[in-house]
Amino acid sequence: MKPAFWNRKRLVMARAPLAAAIWVAMSTAAVAQEAAPAPATETTVGDKKDGDAVLQTITVTAQKRTENLQDVPISIQVLGTDQIEELHIADIDDVFKLSPSVSFQRQAEVPGSYVVYMRGVASGGDGNHSASQPSVGIYLDEQPVTTAQGSLDVHLYDIARVETLVGPQGTLYGASSQAGTIRFITNKPDTTAFAAGYSGELNSMHDGDNGNVAEAFVNMPLGDNAAIRLVGWSRSDAGYIDNVSGTRTFPTSGITANNADRASADYNYADTAGARAALKIDLSDNWSITPTVNYQRTHTNGLPAQDETVGERELMHFYPEVATDEWVQAALTIQGKIGNFDLTYAYSNLDRDIDSEADYNDYGFWYDTLAGYGAYFYDNDGVLVNPSQHIQAADRFKKSSHEIRLASPTEDRFRFVAGYFWQDQEHDIQQRYRIDGLADDLSVTGWASTIWLTKQIRDDQDSAFFGEMSYDFTDQFTATVGARVFESNNSLEGFFGFSRGYSSQGSSLPINRYGEAGCAAAYGDDSSSWVPFNGAPCKQFDKSIKENDWLGRVNLAYHLDDEKMIYGTWSEGYRPGGINRRGTLDPYLSDYLTNMEFGWKTSWNDNSVTFNGALFQEDWKDFQFALLGQNGLTEIRNANQAEIRGLELDLQWAATYNLRLSTGLAFYNAELSENYCGYLDANGHPETNCPAGTIPPGEDDPVSGPQAAAGTRLPVTADFKGNVTARYTFDLGDFGAFWQGTIVHEGERSSDLRDLENGIIGNLDGYTTLDLTAGLRRDNWSVDFYIKNVTDENVANYRFVQCPETVCGAQRYTIVAPPRTFGVRFSQEF
Repeated sequence: MKPAFWNRKRLVMARAPLAAAIWVAMSTAAVAQEAAPAPATETTVGDKKDGDAVLQTITVTAQKRTENLQDVPISIQVLGTDQIEELHIADIDDVFKLSPSVSFQRQAEVPGSYVVYMRGVASGGDGNHSASQPSVGIYLDEQPVTTAQGSLDVHLYDIARVETLVGPQGTLYGASSQAGTIRFITNKPDTTAFAAGYSGELNSMHDGDNGNVAEAFVNMPLGDNAAIRLVGWSRSDAGYIDNVSGTRTFPTSGITANNADRASADYNYADTAGARAALKIDLSDNWSITPTVNYQRTHTNGLPAQDETVGERELMHFYPEVATDEWVQAALTIQGKIGNFDLTYAYSNLDRDIDSEADYNDYGFWYDTLAGYGAYFYDNDGVLVNPSQHIQAADRFKKSSHEIRLASPTEDRFRFVAGYFWQDQEHDIQQRYRIDGLADDLSVTGWASTIWLTKQIRDDQDSAFFGEMSYDFTDQFTATVGARVFESNNSLEGFFGFSRGYSSQGSSLPINRYGEAGCAAAYGDDSSSWVPFNGAPCKQFDKSIKENDWLGRVNLAYHLDDEKMIYGTWSEGYRPGGINRRGTLDPYLSDYLTNMEFGWKTSWNDNSVTFNGALFQEDWKDFQFALLGQNGLTEIRNANQAEIRGLELDLQWAATYNLRLSTGLAFYNAELSENYCGYLDANGHPETNCPAGTIPPGEDDPVSGPQAAAGTRLPVTADFKGNVTARYTFDLGDFGAFWQGTIVHEGERSSDLRDLENGIIGNLDGYTTLDLTAGLRRDNWSVDFYIKNVTDENVANYRFVQCPETVCGAQRYTIVAPPRTFGVRFSQEF
């Protein structure tokens, strides 16, 4: 049974007639296809029919079976191997830029970690380690590799394709795919032939440093029934942010901090190295086994952020800002046949360790400036010390999953996919907020110079039975229904807070105390009686929450002819609730997304043109919203209801044998459909009626009205995002040559859902960037020259402050994209 506050009043029998009634208004599309053929001296990427240019046929596995992309009645954007190379896509950031339906926030403290959104389903949360689970699932082959702290930044080399599945994928992909799914599909070992290749790249940034990339792969058959594929890469990303020299004087003590030992130009560099090994063994004509191991280590220094009070692409920080993100992912896939049915078993395990240090001195400075907090920090002699804080963190992730599924033959009139999925992910959290020289009686016991300690273990488990069935009523008309029955169990336990000697001990109620005051309330004043937890003074809380429910999907597809299809979809996605990092707060509810779409996939002029699109409406219920609360702790609350309406378009055109044009466009209207009051009612549901003077339950002070009124725009996502690419290939003597240009535009975006906070932080400006590439091909080698961000736009991706906006809002940080970058790349394959 669910707790009362989980009750969504989901009327099961009401779903089917609703879905049937609105299917004409539902759907999907936005598909990226490759490519017009090149001259004879260049590898062709399309098919040639009577001398005319046509687009290549792309196969995908989005519905957990191999299908022609144009025949899949869901919205998918695909980047294939050729496009990944042509567009110089090296990391997940490049994928997001070229995906009109995707928006994201790049986390400042953790290298390569992103909070990813689709279709405007974005609350603007800060992606803290104890924040909500992702609303967009990131998959590396068969395994979801998303964590609460962001996705893996997988280096994209020797990748077969990137599939972006837009809209709720709840039935086949589950909790992590509320708004969509992104799948990175690697090239698999090939038993039929030897192949190898390598590439090297040098690049240089305008007013920045130099970088380089080295990559190689080899595919080796091992007899007739086995092959191994080995891949390796090394990448150095140049810095472009200057940590300028300066001082900061704290008003209470008069202490002046100096960052001369930290100041440097282009200080935000990163070094990445990794490898992948995959072995395929054909046990028989129908059975194969493929174990795979992926490894990557990224070390970063500095933040890719600017402080506007200092200057463009500049900031002034005083403490170490370094991070190392190291992960190993092991996977095992077994594929075979039972009669005519395809059986797939996929196991995977991810170990990810992140060690980081971060400057947090704004917190101490602004609280000292506004409230005199510097008077509370002294050394063992009672002398005031610099109240600046810096964070030392160690995050340990373990994630394992099993999936087994059975699929009937794709050519059957009635066909199905059915399976079982189980996943467990554990996060061992340690965050140590340090003030150098802090007195022992102000430090957390056993942790010198530590004003605040977080030692927690978070565990998220979920399991599900899932399936979809399709039936061809005629050769033209197909109906698909799907469901996922799931159960989730989320828990958080541990310690958080101050030492006993620090004056701010939490609520006067013992049940709400935290830090060592909470230990005393739980175990008594004698610290020798406290039960330690994972190195912390005690375990203050141990909370868990369970949930079970089901999701549905209905899809109807009609083929007007062999090259044109329309379809409608009603689908659902969800994201589990959980426990707040501040364990004294109530749990937050799960949130649900209901999607209604109408879409089309069409091919014209003998497949020289494809035009696909989707028109949709999504209703987001009780959505989770993360904010910085007391002491700068992330708190998650249910913000209430939102509605997103949108249109997505994709056009691919092989204009001539030499010229290929493509564009992807997304238009969104994402807004609150009810007031956001910022608190729950007496029944644990988001309150929507809060006129000025209303006193929230359990509070003493009245509110001044809703924090965001109905009609407020959702943050992070622009009203419009789009891109256009033109590629022209031609013969140049004995060489195949090409030039290519890509324009990307994204409109203005708000930073925060709440009116007051967004007014302080401000909107992110819209931008337009231009990338140019030219190159030569001959035999088995190629050389490319490129310029990214030709006009040197200072692109803003995310804006944040180090403590609550009303305190630290005068000092904003903006994560900015790299400046104009010149590069040359040489590749060869055998």
